Amino acid sequence: MSDSATTVCDSAKRSRNLRAFDRWSQSYDAQSNPLLTLEKRYLEELLPRVADRDVLDAGCGSGRWLSYFAEQRPRTICGVDASAGMLRAAALKHIPHVKFTRCSCTATPFEDRSFDTILASFLLSYIDDLDAFAIEINRIAREDCDLFLSDMHPETQQKLAWKRAFHDGNSEVVLETVSRSVQEIANAFGALGWETLIAIEPEFDAPEREVFEAAGRLARYRDAEGHPAIYLLHLRKRWPAGVSALAKQKETVIHGGRCALGPQECTAASIRIKDDRIAQIAAEQFLSMSPQSLAIDLSGYLLMPGFINAHDHLEFSLFPRLASSHYTNASAWAKDIHQNHAALIARHRAVPKDVRLWWGGLRNLLCGVTTVCHHNPVEQEFQRDDFPVRVVRDFGWAHSLAFGGDLRKAHAATPSHRPFMVHACEGIDDDARNEIHELNRLGVLDENTVLIHGLALDEEGIALLRECQASLVICPSSNRFLFGCSPDMEALRSVRNIALGSDSPLTASGDLLDEARFAASACDIPAGAVYSMVTKAAATILQLHDSEGSIAVCGAADLIAIRDIHLDPINRLPGLSAADVEFVMTKGNVQLASQDVMERLPRAAKAHLEPILVGGILRWLRAPVRDLLQKAEEILGIGAVQLGGRPVALPPHVETGYAR
Repeated sequence: MSDSATTVCDSAKRSRNLRAFDRWSQSYDAQSNPLLTLEKRYLEELLPRVADRDVLDAGCGSGRWLSYFAEQRPRTICGVDASAGMLRAAALKHIPHVKFTRCSCTATPFEDRSFDTILASFLLSYIDDLDAFAIEINRIAREDCDLFLSDMHPETQQKLAWKRAFHDGNSEVVLETVSRSVQEIANAFGALGWETLIAIEPEFDAPEREVFEAAGRLARYRDAEGHPAIYLLHLRKRWPAGVSALAKQKETVIHGGRCALGPQECTAASIRIKDDRIAQIAAEQFLSMSPQSLAIDLSGYLLMPGFINAHDHLEFSLFPRLASSHYTNASAWAKDIHQNHAALIARHRAVPKDVRLWWGGLRNLLCGVTTVCHHNPVEQEFQRDDFPVRVVRDFGWAHSLAFGGDLRKAHAATPSHRPFMVHACEGIDDDARNEIHELNRLGVLDENTVLIHGLALDEEGIALLRECQASLVICPSSNRFLFGCSPDMEALRSVRNIALGSDSPLTASGDLLDEARFAASACDIPAGAVYSMVTKAAATILQLHDSEGSIAVCGAADLIAIRDIHLDPINRLPGLSAADVEFVMTKGNVQLASQDVMERLPRAAKAHLEPILVGGILRWLRAPVRDLLQKAEEILGIGAVQLGGRPVALPPHVETGYAR
């Protein structure tokens, strides 16, 4: 066929598709679509925040994603589409500040370097000239622009004979598409200097099964099981200087396992790490890897983000649980244990504080915590590069109204846009109940305030907490131990953000995973809420800005791994214990390994890992465990050291070699 004949043919096809899209626009939003459900689940985990960015939705259709972007207050937001019907449907949503333009996505009216974020959702199948599209996007994108591309997976589409079609009345309307491989798409942009940051191929899962089932098409879901349903690409526009600078960094690649990108979003993918940052998340065929990369094979494991412990007292990790009875408030408990357990408290405090802090860090590391908020002054040990977990430093705090000193002064000294943490309403009597009103009277209750415990909050107190937009960290097993009850989660539903803390072994049932299991079983907190409480909700409350609590490109390389039994994270979490955590990485360094993982690690990753038995479970830790145990046993006695209630010992006949 001649070039002119091809052009006429392509033009006719585009015209037919445009007429079809105009018809589809009248019912597009009313029809459930499992492909769009799947895309939404993953993209919402991957898309960056777009506040103060210039955003383009290329092929915006009926505006599905424009509403999502608009809520984040971008500097500008534009939607373009070739279908007048789709643009009318989008305009009817009255999305604020959106500018609509009808045009081809291969020839837009925008100036060079206009956008910071560009999305093309289910568009490329309708683009005849991929190179023209890539050149146009490259023209209007600024340096470091983030481009997200999604579409039906071409191989599965061909294998299962999927069609692009919709029903209009009793008739089926089929759209004409172009099939090209995901690699071809990535290569077209790569030739223009775009770097592939994310390249994943998600499969349908339980949420999509519900869509198929509701439509009476469960057989189609079963046909698609085991096949990628869509692809998602995240590309970033780079200048050559930026690429060469990245090449000089230390590189680690974790491959073979599945990667949890969200509470239910798990996909086969490798993670490439540059120094302490995640540089790429990609199916293995899209992975860029140098010969010098340190490769870690985690086949059979599920990679998850490191957990965030929103409340701990690290220096009390070796203490036993102490109480004589149930109490009415925390002050009564403190008075009791200092009267009745003074000798035991003094003996544990005789263990050097730096040693106790390290054990506190290890208690968190062993259960997959990579970031912890220590409710006490920042200690010099936390500044060490080899301290086992990240300790939040940039926040204000006071202990409590009873023991906190000048709360007004502490609140005023808290940096702007940083949390102010304070124990409050820890009890069940009127004194505990009234503490929130006293905090309000002192002027320290605002959107940055984080109450710890909040057990005594009643309807009036919760309303005040909500009005001030303050947040809450709960420690339910500690509350049950001291006061005989746990937070009323039904009453707390309206609180803006709630996270989970492990408190200290003085009162808690164990570590953060023990607390998560307790929260799910004893407090009837839904699994999804518990997962959020130790990941994204905790990051929001603590105002962390390094993608802690998620696996994200350019975010912190803080990861854990558990055996993959093909359950998603929110359904695994309520049953997890420290025994299930077999790999932990913080800041791009392996900090913990089970024996199985240890045998898989390359020699360089094994260096300085030492073995320890905690509760009879063998783990290798990047910590001076022999030295730490010796110093604790000098005070507490041989064989008497317990970490969060679990006995600690060195395994026999194992070589060690960590130097502090």
